[in-house]
Amino acid sequence: MGLWIAGIILILLIVIVICIYNKLVRLRNRVKNQWAQIDVQLNRRFDLIPNLVEVVKGYARHEQETLVKVMEARNVIKEAKTSAECLKADQRLTSMLPNIYALAENYPGLTADSNFLELQRELSDTETKIAYARQFYNDTVMRYHDGIHQFPASVIARIFGFKEKEIISIDDVKRQNVKVEMGR
Repeated sequence: MGLWIAGIILILLIVIVICIYNKLVRLRNRVKNQWAQIDVQLNRRFDLIPNLVEVVKGYARHEQETLVKVMEARNVIKEAKTSAECLKADQRLTSMLPNIYALAENYPGLTADSNFLELQRELSDTETKIAYARQFYNDTVMRYHDGIHQFPASVIARIFGFKEKEIISIDDVKRQNVKVEMGR
């Protein structure tokens, strides 16, 4: 009789470990999926920026330095190998986008250009989607972290090598007011 009880307890423990492991895998996959959603929006913005820059170039030929810096920042995102590198490059690009809008204010014809207005609207919509995707990613990462740190899942997470994921945060540079210099 004692052997049966020990067998049942062992089977029950195995089932519990399997259930916890599967939950942790599901949470980790959700984090990966949410990162992919951010990446989709970053790629959308990546594709929009050259079009916006080209429209601005037509009006602001002597503002090339600003436009070149924006394009360089855009290209760094595509070259990023890790999500941390991508996030850092994205923060740099995000901090430079107001410079394009500031250029537009100096050229009334540009702010009336339908291509510019449409691209600006699309870019603004994309920025909103990126912000939402970042928030959703952070929420998903927090659920994942809760899953790998709560007992008894923390034991199983340690055994199977589940690691924390990076939370997207705003660095101190982003918290400061944007300073736009037009070089005039």
